[in-house]
Amino acid sequence: MTLSLTPHASFPVRRPVLVVVADGVGVAPAGPMNAVTEAATPTLDQLCESRLYTTLLAHGRAVGLPSDDDMGNSEVGHNALGAGRVFAQGATLVNEAIVTGAIFESDEWTAIIDRGRAATLHLLGLHSDGNIHSHTNHLYALMRRAVADGVRRIRVHILHDGRDVDPRSALTYIAQTEAVLAELNNTDGVDAAIASGGGRMTITMDRYGADWPMVERGYWCHTHGVGRTFSSATEAVEAVYAESDDGDQYLDPFVVVDDAGTPVGKMADGDAVVLFNFRGDRAIEISQAYEDPSFSRFDRGRHPDVLYVGMLQYDGDLLIPTNHLVAPPTIDRVMTEYICGTGLASFAVSETQKFGHVTYFWNGNRSGYFDEALETYVEIPSDNVEFNTAPAMKLREITESTIELLRSGRYAMGRINFPNGDMVGHTGDLKATVDAMQVLDDCLEQLLTAIDEVGGVLVFTADHGNADIMYTEKSDGEVTPKTSHTLSPVPFVIHDTAGSGDYRLAGLAQPGLANVAATVLNLMGYEAPEGYEPTLIEFADETP
Repeated sequence: MTLSLTPHASFPVRRPVLVVVADGVGVAPAGPMNAVTEAATPTLDQLCESRLYTTLLAHGRAVGLPSDDDMGNSEVGHNALGAGRVFAQGATLVNEAIVTGAIFESDEWTAIIDRGRAATLHLLGLHSDGNIHSHTNHLYALMRRAVADGVRRIRVHILHDGRDVDPRSALTYIAQTEAVLAELNNTDGVDAAIASGGGRMTITMDRYGADWPMVERGYWCHTHGVGRTFSSATEAVEAVYAESDDGDQYLDPFVVVDDAGTPVGKMADGDAVVLFNFRGDRAIEISQAYEDPSFSRFDRGRHPDVLYVGMLQYDGDLLIPTNHLVAPPTIDRVMTEYICGTGLASFAVSETQKFGHVTYFWNGNRSGYFDEALETYVEIPSDNVEFNTAPAMKLREITESTIELLRSGRYAMGRINFPNGDMVGHTGDLKATVDAMQVLDDCLEQLLTAIDEVGGVLVFTADHGNADIMYTEKSDGEVTPKTSHTLSPVPFVIHDTAGSGDYRLAGLAQPGLANVAATVLNLMGYEAPEGYEPTLIEFADETP
């Protein structure tokens, strides 16, 4: 069935409408720890004084996460922006599956246990309770149930976080996991241990094909035991801490060896491998490395015959991975599908680091196009650098491409992602993040000029916070860099020089990212589809 839009009863068709997602730019009190307010941003400041400015919830239950203590992220944020509704997301789905026991009733779990009883069960994933990509509670639940089901040899391959949690917290999580392993090792015949690991930005967790050597390093570390050797994960982290000031996310790969110098957790034929991350973007490439029979991105050496299972299916169109423990959310009737069904052209632009967010995640975790003739996707290749060394990232190129598309006159709607507030914010470098915000402001000024030239509308918002709180003050008064997302609301403002007198903000109580889709469709001159979260605007001839 082709989905299409109904013309709005009160508002004429307008085009183009451009949605600018300033990734990681939240709204928090001004101060020396807030890179957004510390930056000179005259354009953004002026926008935020508009009568069409408000803030939106971008975390917790407003974006489908289990509780309001959960930080938002780019994946769930773009899902909500593109779908106009809130769907239960990865963490929520996994929590429910563990509590109900459904995760352990699947054919995939049975296959894992069959392999694990006869050989080794390997558990690989981001090792923290950040709840953005993974949660250690999920790891512990899998290990405990595996032992209860008869698995006797378990190896854990950990990826240090330091990004969604404190920058140097790896030892805390290792101690917690070692305690669970000790508990399991008290069961007759159980041999459970940490086998390998490294920082999430050094090995394994690349995304969008930006740095395949990261994946190669991780694959060889986890699979073949290639890396700097230590007697324990604790020793590995302590050694690197003593040698450098690097945060956990940048730590080099390590391999745990026995007294004879032999890796304790190399993978072998007959083993089972479970990736316990629930978020998809940084899980796809390592999944391909383990299960794609025609894989050619790098030399895998002798690739063992393992059963590979993901916590979720990370790409529903490409079916990656083939086997998964929990079904991902089914997100249907997204905004792009309605726009295409109405015969309208749209575009999406970002650089590699966030390109998948304005395409795959915006479109409800769907790869490819709804209608290639009506959709234009522009990916600007990201530089393979630490982003605090190049805080502008590719914003100028994104802006240039966007202005060209706007001036073409072809498109009814466009969406772009400015990634540097998030990607530079994750480095914990305040000065670089301030610089990033100032580049963003310059580019925003250019976009406003261009949108006025073509008689369009610009919607400015964000997917979650990050740059708005760059340091954390601990109970003892110590101030440390904060590299994670925040619980802050995000800005929402409409710039519409020609038509803004026709409407006003509707004054919704606690609106969230999911309210943006209906608003954008209204601004284009169309009614929101049935079931979408309410629009943020109301029209002059409507009852307040």
